[in-house]
Amino acid sequence: MNTNRTGTLDTMIIGGGQAGLAMGHYLKEQNRAFLILDANPRTGDAWRQRWDSLRVFTPAKYDGLPGVPFPADPLSFPTKDEVAGYLEGYAERFALPVIRGVRVERLWRETDHFVAASNGHRWEAHNVVVATGCSQAPKVPGFAADLDASIVQLHSSQYRNAGQLQAGPVLVVGLGNSGAEIALEVSRTHSTSVAGKPGGELPAKHGPTAARYFLPIVRFLGLHVLTLSTPLGRKAAPVFKAHATPLIRTKSKDLAAAGVQFVPRVAGVQDGMPVLADGTRVEVSNVVWCTGYREDFSWIDPGMLDGGALPPQHRGVALRTPGLFFLGQEFQYAAASATLPGTARDARHLARRIPRPPMAARESARAGEKEA
Repeated sequence: MNTNRTGTLDTMIIGGGQAGLAMGHYLKEQNRAFLILDANPRTGDAWRQRWDSLRVFTPAKYDGLPGVPFPADPLSFPTKDEVAGYLEGYAERFALPVIRGVRVERLWRETDHFVAASNGHRWEAHNVVVATGCSQAPKVPGFAADLDASIVQLHSSQYRNAGQLQAGPVLVVGLGNSGAEIALEVSRTHSTSVAGKPGGELPAKHGPTAARYFLPIVRFLGLHVLTLSTPLGRKAAPVFKAHATPLIRTKSKDLAAAGVQFVPRVAGVQDGMPVLADGTRVEVSNVVWCTGYREDFSWIDPGMLDGGALPPQHRGVALRTPGLFFLGQEFQYAAASATLPGTARDARHLARRIPRPPMAARESARAGEKEA
């Protein structure tokens, strides 16, 4: 596809994961002139690049995007590669206009439209949907740089399997779902400790029975009860954002049964080794940082943000910058907003609220689309 498109687009979607594709589907239904800019070389790579054994927590019956159910046993839990393949096939099936390998370096507003720039190319649009998700930049404490150079350090975004680790003890830092699953996996080949406290645990055992009876209740709560439209949801939103999500598949008892040691949080470094909150110095050969991600909107014009962070918005509609929208953010509207089911619901809502440009601008965008 020609990246030097002429004319001003109706809408530009930045991010080609499930959020961007779901939005693209709805815009195509409306016959809108749009493009999806994907930083990855292949659709679905954001999933392919996760650790090898990763499976989603939601059953396949809830993992489909609009128009195409997920092609698997409805009560099964797809692998990360199955999700990646599904997304790639989805983009192809609907012939969504995705330009891959484009990492937007700058986004700004010029009079009545937005401009995105990447590697000498630029795209203009009347509306922009930022669909880069909530896993933007790995978060690692600054003192990680003080660990002894002999220690193998990996963030969970870099971890693929235990074969990346050297012989010797492993410290997994962070006890969210990523930390629990990675700790259980590496405990099969290494002496493993995990630092941190879980943010609670789902009471039911994860699996097909839960998919049939318990997870539908969780899904309903995450989509319809814990939302910014309910008092309970508004109270829960800051808690969800500040704490790890409850352990879903791998629970504390599973880790204990596997011989994983629970230790206090990591507070710093002493003589090249991690130091815990109780002052204990831990001798390890490997550290896996399961410490989550931080927002990174440094590529967006600061005038469109709120001190570098997500600006005030309502259900993804930026309140101070007309034409700017966000999709796939943590608790954007509901507890499930960053999940496959939540993303699709939020995309449908946003697609109905993206204004159409004036007729002359639409004709210009159509002309540019034919040249691409």
